[in-house]
Amino acid sequence: MKVRIEGGQLLDSRCGELFRADIAYDDERGHIVAVGDCHDMADKVVKLNGELVLPGFVDMHVHLRDPGFTDKETLATGLQAAAAGGFTHVACMPNTKPPVDRAALVEDIIARGRAIGKADVHPIACITVGQAGDELTDVEALKQAGAIALSDDGKGVQHGARMLEAMVRAKAAGLPVVIHSEDETLSLDGVIHPDAAKRIGVKGLLPESEAAMIARDILLAERTGVHLHVCHVSTEQSVALIRWAKARGVNITAEVTPHHLLLTESIITHDDAVFKVNPPLQGERDRHACLEGFLDGTLDIIATDHAPHTAEEKARGIAHAPFGMVGIETVFPLLYTYLVAPGVVPLSRLVDAMTRRPSELFGLPGGSIRPGSPADLTIVRIDEERRIDPEQFYSKGRNTPFTNWHAAGWTVRTILRGKDIFVQGEERLS
Repeated sequence: MKVRIEGGQLLDSRCGELFRADIAYDDERGHIVAVGDCHDMADKVVKLNGELVLPGFVDMHVHLRDPGFTDKETLATGLQAAAAGGFTHVACMPNTKPPVDRAALVEDIIARGRAIGKADVHPIACITVGQAGDELTDVEALKQAGAIALSDDGKGVQHGARMLEAMVRAKAAGLPVVIHSEDETLSLDGVIHPDAAKRIGVKGLLPESEAAMIARDILLAERTGVHLHVCHVSTEQSVALIRWAKARGVNITAEVTPHHLLLTESIITHDDAVFKVNPPLQGERDRHACLEGFLDGTLDIIATDHAPHTAEEKARGIAHAPFGMVGIETVFPLLYTYLVAPGVVPLSRLVDAMTRRPSELFGLPGGSIRPGSPADLTIVRIDEERRIDPEQFYSKGRNTPFTNWHAAGWTVRTILRGKDIFVQGEERLS
């Protein structure tokens, strides 16, 4: 059956302007049939009233906590939350229990994700067995099972020679290496930015620990030619290093999170672990550098680092609670409201960083709206403002620093290969 979406606005990526156009797609074959004049191409019509119709969003960094930590999130609730946030494709990190270091675990996540029928899940597998930083995983077997990249996210591989060998193997297999950049000889047991730590009376986490690891891995990536992707960049030094590496021709890309673009350590005025994240919220100079790096393309994509935890865990206080924030349901409204609407970031740059660019970098389908491309679409009501209420999240996680912020630009419908995977108001999964 052919479906026509009419009355929506599309984004012209060449000039950044919005324009009215219809879209027709085949909901059985799952691809777009036509854009523009589609009046004779529909068995069913979806009528809009000026909503934005965008390519389905892509998040290359989420923690779905399944297997092993299903009190925090399940594959089902995480993928439903992704669909509610407008995401059609997400890449899940391997720091589960057990860690995703074997082909069978990769295959299991993919199979269960397909059965759930929400956003498509693309596992990122471990660099080292058990994320222990020692024995390397079977890279080729992980790739054959469906892993799209390698990472020990949550931990940095501390041993330089081990990382060099991992990059050699990843390059041979054609897989990117995705790094959590933290030199643990510098970060030790720090928990938040040193300035905030002094206010709260806990131990500071040196920002230099991030850039130190990035510098090492840039040099190793230059030697091996592997695609190096840097997670959640947060400091001025890190942005400068990545910009330098790109100028040298190193095959490096990077992501930045909404919280590192919108928040700084100054927001931490009392002991509340909702603000505890790794890397920590940094200073204003760092936030500005990340914003500039995003605008000039040094930081290629937006990724949420969606990291749900239980309320009991986060109630332990900054010194003892786990790192992490949720964000997959609020990323577009927050960045649209606080960066695009004020004219700081062009809408075209934000959309590109959440659609085409991550799809292109990691070889995923979608990312554009044109005939023949997958019918992966996100429909956004740009003028609908809501108060962020964690109790309304589809995710099990409630640990957001943006509670009670007001934002506009909410997803009202998400379509994956021509099938609705989210419609505003649908019931939550248990």
